[in-house]
Amino acid sequence: MAKTRVLIAAKTYPTISGKYDELVCTAGFLEDGSWIRIYPIPFRKKSYNEQYSKYDWIEIDIVKNKSDFKPESYRPYSYDTEIKIVSRLDTKNFWAERKKIALNNVHTNLATLIKEAHNQNICTSLAVFKPTKIIDFIAVEVERDWDKKKIEQLKANRDQTNLFEHPEDPFEVVQKLPYKFSFIFEDDEGKQSKLMIEDWETGQLFWNCLAKHEGNEKKAIEDVKYKYFEDFAKTKDLHFFLGTTAVHHYASKNPFMIIGTFHPKIETQFSLDLF
Repeated sequence: MAKTRVLIAAKTYPTISGKYDELVCTAGFLEDGSWIRIYPIPFRKKSYNEQYSKYDWIEIDIVKNKSDFKPESYRPYSYDTEIKIVSRLDTKNFWAERKKIALNNVHTNLATLIKEAHNQNICTSLAVFKPTKIIDFIAVEVERDWDKKKIEQLKANRDQTNLFEHPEDPFEVVQKLPYKFSFIFEDDEGKQSKLMIEDWETGQLFWNCLAKHEGNEKKAIEDVKYKYFEDFAKTKDLHFFLGTTAVHHYASKNPFMIIGTFHPKIETQFSLDLF
């Protein structure tokens, strides 16, 4: 099959599915700048050479995901479809090459974007959004363990598979995040909203900070907030990559969550003069 080139823009923190195992939702851009979602991908079970990073160009065989009505949604041709990393876009000149792909259609009004999502003739489920003002970045404690029924189902599926394939399976699902992180912000009409961020990098940053502070969750949260609020929100040209889920797309008043951030340095007049 002909392979599709995708620029990876966002990877969500792994979730647990009783049907598919541990999964990651990946979103990115096609060569024409349009959005695409690829799900499901068993990312951590992929070989090292297939484990893509943000702003990698990859090639992958994909087909329309018929179980997902959203127009941007595709899936790998098969569970073990190969992912080839072709190249990577760098950060030179204030992310100039990345901006050419990512910032072709930037939304600034959340109500307008939500109307596009709820309009079945448009059904926008992925978007770039530029907040007018960042008010806060918060953490709220949530359940610390995955759903026991899903874990039991995964174990049963794995045990059945191992009878025929592998006598031992060392793979363990990723640890669940004990906090939900969210941005509070305003759009171009001054409307205040709170959106949860599901970016894998946010979760990994929490675990790294927790290890650095020897298990002190308060200090780890402070470090995460410093990165996203004091750094990204105050010193970078911060944009959100937004996405919806099939469950909440039409049912929720605001179906979007933040699946990634786009945060180049702010171009000042002085920096522009250099180029």
